[in-house]
Amino acid sequence: MSRPIQEGRRPLPKMDRRRFQRVKINVLGRFMLSNRTEYPCQVVDMSPGGAALMTPVSGVVGERVVAYLDHIGRIEGEITRLFEGGFAMTVNASPRKRDKLASQLTWLANRHVLNLPEDRRHERIVPRNPFSHVILADGRELRCRIIDVSLSGAAVALEFRPPLGEPVTLGRMRARVVRHFDDGIALEFATAQQNADVVANNL
Repeated sequence: MSRPIQEGRRPLPKMDRRRFQRVKINVLGRFMLSNRTEYPCQVVDMSPGGAALMTPVSGVVGERVVAYLDHIGRIEGEITRLFEGGFAMTVNASPRKRDKLASQLTWLANRHVLNLPEDRRHERIVPRNPFSHVILADGRELRCRIIDVSLSGAAVALEFRPPLGEPVTLGRMRARVVRHFDDGIALEFATAQQNADVVANNL
């Protein structure tokens, strides 16, 4: 007689998890542990059965996680492994949702190869006053030059490069670091703005 499965705690067996191919992606989001406090995260690889997240805090193995990821939506599962700077988790989902997730991951993994638009949802402009300041997560304030800006993000010339996924503030705009380049960093605003005037007034 098989043992009953505890409701809500059904991580896939290790062998089953490995049936799904992990793909490397760069997706931002936020997650909650059992204390229900929200934290930022960055997905570094994922499959329909599991994900590896870079996070500022780590829970404990077996702890339930609920995450909300850009381009993917809500996922939930349990922590299976801790590593420096984050953790790996299962993705508990129905077969139908796994199929949908597989399609989303294929698109995310291939968008760079196929030269698909990434953060070009909004037109980018060069502000009339390009100088502003970036406030880091530890409270340090650094002067910067805005290369260009849109309703959803900005490219900023900055000598110091905070880690990917780190929350920062550009002027009065909450944002996250999504990319490094030779002269600085690319930021994604926490909330896409309504119009260019709102962006300009908050830089």
